[in-house]
Amino acid sequence: MLVVDDDPVICDLVATTLADQGYATRRASDAREALHLIELETPDVVLLDVHLPDLSGYQLCRRLRDTLGDTMGIMLISGERREAFDRAAGLLLGADDYLVKPFVLDELLARVHRMAQRARPVTLSVAARLTRREAQVLRMLAAGLEQKDIARDLVVAPRTIAKHIEHILLKLGVHSQAQAIALAFRTELAGAVTPHDREEIRVEGT
Repeated sequence: MLVVDDDPVICDLVATTLADQGYATRRASDAREALHLIELETPDVVLLDVHLPDLSGYQLCRRLRDTLGDTMGIMLISGERREAFDRAAGLLLGADDYLVKPFVLDELLARVHRMAQRARPVTLSVAARLTRREAQVLRMLAAGLEQKDIARDLVVAPRTIAKHIEHILLKLGVHSQAQAIALAFRTELAGAVTPHDREEIRVEGT
């Protein structure tokens, strides 16, 4: 989970409430910090305040959808009561849900739980579209091997591994190798590299 709000009281309250329910939660006070944290690891759900100091929540929502697709749930949170207009705008820009302050924490938790449950099957179904070799490369990346080491172990050209990684990012809907690895761990794709992974030597086209 990622909570993005420039109000430290609300940010801490929401993050602590989620953490108490067992959710691994990070927090950010502006869009720039949020983007940095998402680059490091894509969360299942982002709770996003509409009014941020550097970029509006609507703009950040649109940017996240454009770059990451539907790999995460996004809930917009607003302190304004123009609910019908704001809700419509948020949903059109890609938000999954919309909540108006002040809100009841039990309702927030119920909505977040629903979004988190929805997010996991989506990522799993996307991950299932990887080929056997792509899944193998992803496991080896998650184990800490560099591209040149993977190419050596699989007896293929480095550019072949680079092409596999390009396909992996596209199929998982992420834009960096770090995000693909993080998603692999969350969806249990990143199992240990087995002897089979290293011994399955098949020369692929370069």
